[in-house]
Amino acid sequence: MKIEQIYTGCLAQGAYYIESEGEAVVIDPLREIDPYVQKANRSGATIKYVFETHFHADFVSGHVDLAKETGATIIYGPTATPTFAAHIATDGEIFKIGNITITVLHTPGHTMESSCYLLKDEQGKEVGLFSGDTLFIGDVGRPDLAQKADHITQEDLAGFLYDSLRNKIMPLPDTLTVYPAHGAGSACGKNMSKETTDTLGHQKQTNYALRADMTKEEFIKEVTEGLTAPPQYFPLNVQLNKQGYESINEVLKKGTHPLGVEAFEAAANETDALILDTRDPQTFANGFIPNSINIGIDGNFAPWVGALIPDIKQTILIVAEEGRQEEVVTRLARVGYDYAIGYLQGGINAWKKAGKEIDTITSITATELAAIQEADGNINVLDVRKQSEYEAEHVKCAVNASLDYINDSMQQVDKNKTWYVHCAGGYRSMIFISVLKARGFDNLVDIKGGFKALKDSGKFTITDYVCPNTML
Repeated sequence: MKIEQIYTGCLAQGAYYIESEGEAVVIDPLREIDPYVQKANRSGATIKYVFETHFHADFVSGHVDLAKETGATIIYGPTATPTFAAHIATDGEIFKIGNITITVLHTPGHTMESSCYLLKDEQGKEVGLFSGDTLFIGDVGRPDLAQKADHITQEDLAGFLYDSLRNKIMPLPDTLTVYPAHGAGSACGKNMSKETTDTLGHQKQTNYALRADMTKEEFIKEVTEGLTAPPQYFPLNVQLNKQGYESINEVLKKGTHPLGVEAFEAAANETDALILDTRDPQTFANGFIPNSINIGIDGNFAPWVGALIPDIKQTILIVAEEGRQEEVVTRLARVGYDYAIGYLQGGINAWKKAGKEIDTITSITATELAAIQEADGNINVLDVRKQSEYEAEHVKCAVNASLDYINDSMQQVDKNKTWYVHCAGGYRSMIFISVLKARGFDNLVDIKGGFKALKDSGKFTITDYVCPNTML
């Protein structure tokens, strides 16, 4: 028996490939299916099933393409209602793969169709639980994502989740390995660990939601407390996962279409396409196409695209580092943004050589900012980190204007004043400035290195640190 976790850091997502005696299954695959197909081909195995733990909200699954490519059957738990061919399993239904079995455990709470998959080895021993978004390492799935679709409250869903954990999961052996669908950084929970697997026994000892003496009322209160609004693209991804989508190969073909400078400019002027510049933030600052938005490919790219571009059908023109355009289109497609129409051939250098207009963003060091403060007295500092980060520790004179809620945050920005903008390290601040600059805000200056650089400089008054766990 082979069990392999395929973890994608930018989405904090875990897919799983399991194989026994020439048969294989994939659990919660990403949109690009080639890695799973290639694994099976190398082993001479046939992918028999694609197991989905629920209708994912934070990414588009590869279940439809993988089933078409391999002939595998898509499996969902009870109550799921996809519009494509799939087997809707009953609670307790057993699937045989080679010499091993997988049993469906219906665990509603995160969503109503949420199910876990219990793996038994060749001797019939329970060895693994693929827990989807029901149980994470250090947390459980948030119970507020499915409430609108199912016309029930988040408190109702939290109650179902309590019952699922107590009746289906906690009675399982402590030696069982828990394989969740997400880790730290995902918006599907609030206190997830950086670890991506653990034993169930250790989770019973350390996971707040699995306390043996916890009442249902206490559980509901703790699980629903402190939830922030989910990213706006989540329900759109759920819809794609329920209804199907265009083949990833077609999406890649369209998105990686090379456009010369004149064609790129014409497309920008004649359509409503958004110019998305995916280069490093500081490289972007040194010269970019006017009105383009910077979301760097080497950060939490896909989640920020989903958070900041409200329409997944938005047409997109790509500016990327040479040779990375396919990576950009793939990562857009992971969260359902399938309408990239091409990329700038030759990149920003080709644009400059053609004599086209460029724009820049001023970026200064913490030391330079300190000199400005000393010379001018008061300065206007914007901290675009999350509110919880700001409340934990911040530059005393800074105003919090979270990137997460940029349409509200921008109301605090007076266009007639100069603002010095920072995040934790420089990634989010450049996104924030590029969005506002495209909306006519020209007096924004980036602080290189973000809050860390400001704190390390020793030149600014920092508030006393408050542990985020105490701020609810």
